[in-house]
Amino acid sequence: MECFSVLADEIEGRIDPHFYRPMFIRFYQHLEKTRFKFKTIGEIAEKVTSGATPLSKGDAYISKEKGIPFIRSGDINEDKNINFDEVLYIKDNIHNKLLKGSKLKKGDILIAIVGATIGQISIYDYEKEANINQAIALVRIKQGINPEYVKAFMISTIGQKQLDRIKRPVARANINLDEIRSIKTILPSLTIQNKIVALTENAYKEKKNKENKISEFLDSINDYVLGELGIKLPELKDKMVHIVNSDEIEGRIDPLYYKPEFIELKKQLRSVNSVLFGSLIDIITKGETPLWRGDTYEKEGIPFLKVQNISINGIKGELTYISEYVHKRMKRSQLNGGELLYTMAGSIGIATILPEDFGRANINQAISKIVVKEKVNKNYLIAILNSSICLKQTQRMLTTSAQPNINFEQIKSIKIPLPPLVVQNKIAEEVKRRMQRAEQLQKEVKEDLEVAKKEVEKIILGEK
Repeated sequence: MECFSVLADEIEGRIDPHFYRPMFIRFYQHLEKTRFKFKTIGEIAEKVTSGATPLSKGDAYISKEKGIPFIRSGDINEDKNINFDEVLYIKDNIHNKLLKGSKLKKGDILIAIVGATIGQISIYDYEKEANINQAIALVRIKQGINPEYVKAFMISTIGQKQLDRIKRPVARANINLDEIRSIKTILPSLTIQNKIVALTENAYKEKKNKENKISEFLDSINDYVLGELGIKLPELKDKMVHIVNSDEIEGRIDPLYYKPEFIELKKQLRSVNSVLFGSLIDIITKGETPLWRGDTYEKEGIPFLKVQNISINGIKGELTYISEYVHKRMKRSQLNGGELLYTMAGSIGIATILPEDFGRANINQAISKIVVKEKVNKNYLIAILNSSICLKQTQRMLTTSAQPNINFEQIKSIKIPLPPLVVQNKIAEEVKRRMQRAEQLQKEVKEDLEVAKKEVEKIILGEK
């Protein structure tokens, strides 16, 4: 709890206490020490605007092949990489008429101004036409100023602290466009701007190199596991036509269910000792999503895990919290550390173990909590569930689902290769070693970026 006073002549248009917290006042006093001049975003931008969202049930949306990319706040990141396979697409007439004011150009700075990703900064680094929704502010910088520098400034502590101050700490945090225009930028010479951009780009290039190494480590795990089990899955090209005999029909008649790669996997599993996952499970349950109420979600409290928090090497991403009261009501999905978690919707088939020292937590309805029998090594089981052996089985289950998800019975039907315990232990230890190496590289990526950002801040503040 904080207690502080604000004089009447210090009021700047907002009257919420958060805006006047002493840490923000001290921060702005520190900024005044720079030897460079200040300019607001409004002064250095030729355009500051945001988009809009057409009705979800309307006819504004269309296929990727025929539409214009429609960028949402969750689609942008510091790396400037947009996955155009994941974004929505809108019709030409929506892009050119209804949303003509928010058309993107290469070099436009994008700032998330609503919701969980608020404060995320990116630059639109593509030549192709695109548009944005109302949760993104578009900032188009005037000639003579390097927009990459402005991005570097905005992702630094200096820029992020200003965004932290102006965003309203309400249930759905938000920032308006006038507040974006009011952000103070420190504007050194173009030579220094370019120096900062080069430093930042080198840091992100090194980040990319290490992330490629991380991917190589994680990809090697699958090959290692299959090799130890004596399973070799040939690379089969997708065929437009394949034949299925009547005695091979298993209840489903959709062609995708009988793709050659799935049939080959079944043959391989017959060649090794395999059991149904259900035979290894003592208890399986899942969580729920509490009805939205003012007292349901908290800034602190009991971690409430969602699918995006589950990764093959642990719990990741920004956590949501629920109150003690809500946690106690959700008894069946309470976690205390050590539980096996398995995703059932969205990114399906990701398995992890909640660390023993994580403490209490809870899960939503898209995650199952599984208690396994003692005859199997839990870490071996995680390695198998995350391998192509099991992922292909879940893919086969999902081929006709409009909204992909799997249920308990399908999870129990997954076939698990089960070698002797000594082999399970060997595989689990080697996978753990490789995961730890990948984790160390990920830690280095974060540390290297922080070092680069601090270096940038020193230059911006004229301390170097």
